[in-house]
Amino acid sequence: MAGRFDPPTRTDLRAGRTPVPAGRGAAAGGGTRRLWKPGGPLDLGLVLGPLRRGPGDPTFRTTPDGSVWRGTRTPAGPATLRVAATPDGVDAEAWGPGADWVLDGLPALLGADDDPGAFVPRHRLVHASHRRRPGLRLTRTGLVLESLIPTVLEQKVTSDEAYRSWRRLVRLHGEPAPGPGGLYVMPSARAWALIPSWDWHRAGVDLKRSDTIVRAARVAARLEEAAAMELPQAAARLEAVPGIGPWTSAETLQRSNGAPDAVTTGDLHLPGIIGYALTGNRDADDALMLELLAPYAGQRHRAARLILLAGHTPPRRAPRMYRSDISRL
Repeated sequence: MAGRFDPPTRTDLRAGRTPVPAGRGAAAGGGTRRLWKPGGPLDLGLVLGPLRRGPGDPTFRTTPDGSVWRGTRTPAGPATLRVAATPDGVDAEAWGPGADWVLDGLPALLGADDDPGAFVPRHRLVHASHRRRPGLRLTRTGLVLESLIPTVLEQKVTSDEAYRSWRRLVRLHGEPAPGPGGLYVMPSARAWALIPSWDWHRAGVDLKRSDTIVRAARVAARLEEAAAMELPQAAARLEAVPGIGPWTSAETLQRSNGAPDAVTTGDLHLPGIIGYALTGNRDADDALMLELLAPYAGQRHRAARLILLAGHTPPRRAPRMYRSDISRL
């Protein structure tokens, strides 16, 4: 149920794998505790890894005792959640006004709503990756804005730039998460909408992305309704906001809704990775990627994750994407 406690690589982060050390996660005390027993193998690093936005994410961390900590803003208020694998199941402890909300949602967060049995591997590489990761489940947070905003920050920039922007904005305009852990909770929808232009600039966020986040924050209540919708309706709800396209909606709904078929299109690297892994064609585009994933209809996101986790990526043949830090201008 735990992975190696090594610093995550770029491929790990892209594939949604966060190393979690072996341990029993000693309770911190003072919080509300619950024990949840999964119905099968569960790898916390694979399930919760997609929620981590870079190595220095102020809302997420792992500790040497095998615990995964998460600061989150729920409809009931801020909360800190600690989860750890034990021989008896998953031990969870929560603090803050949103403690009961996050504990009630713990099964969904850890993939109880996911149906991995619906997935049938169609390629040798996918079959091997699937067999090596029986603990993979798709998380469902039920929180749209929490996944949408960092995804918008990742539009058209390098991961390092987006992670830096997220860290700065959360620490500056969010608030310390309740209880122990030293985490932060991201800003409220109103706080996102009120961030001044100079703070966006200092965080390296251009006008297009900041305007998209402000527009989304102003209709946050309507966007949060998408967490209870089917994938086509949820995507349409998100994409009604100018600046949110198929790439952003898919990356958001993979986390907020646990959508197994929310395949990411419009990505700079994903088609080439999937094309290279399945056919040796590193120049694949979205059309070819969707053709290759067609046998996994209904499970295309899960198939893409398993391909990424296999680590069979094309060798680099071009310089890294240019980093344009607008905060220095």
